[in-house]
Amino acid sequence: MTLHTGRHFLQIPGPTNVPDRVLRAMDMPTLDHRGPEFAELGHAVLAGCQRIFRTRQPVIIYPASGTGAWEAAIVNTLSPGDTVLMAETGQFAVLWRGIAEKFKLDVEFLPTDWRRGADVEQIEARLAADRDHKIKAVCVVHNESARSSQGSQSHQTPGTADGRYHFRPCFA
Repeated sequence: MTLHTGRHFLQIPGPTNVPDRVLRAMDMPTLDHRGPEFAELGHAVLAGCQRIFRTRQPVIIYPASGTGAWEAAIVNTLSPGDTVLMAETGQFAVLWRGIAEKFKLDVEFLPTDWRRGADVEQIEARLAADRDHKIKAVCVVHNESARSSQGSQSHQTPGTADGRYHFRPCFA
């Protein structure tokens, strides 16, 4: 028999405690996902996301884990044999590489120090060296909760300032 002491806290992603107010909200009946209340809530959430992301363009919510989002990004934007540039920023980046390889992508994996985010200058240098524009996407894990750090690449997207590079940035 296993004896558990204290209160169990959800530890995914990373060591994240679930606040009591969230636990209480979860203890309510669910909305009918086909009913008018759910539709109203959904529209309000999407409008709120547009404000948060400062866009008037449609916002799409993808109901999946991070792994599901990685797979969707790959299968909906790339084809087998395409070259992608990835930065080794931690365990999630290693896992994303594995998914890319399963979909037969040619992965260039830039080694980095797992204690820091992706090296934007290293990515930009590699893109500048890609004179034939073989790199079709740059895939970077922005928030690596497995190592409790966050990269700074959200503030700098390599190669976009002068439009020289034509690739799809994929941030997770």
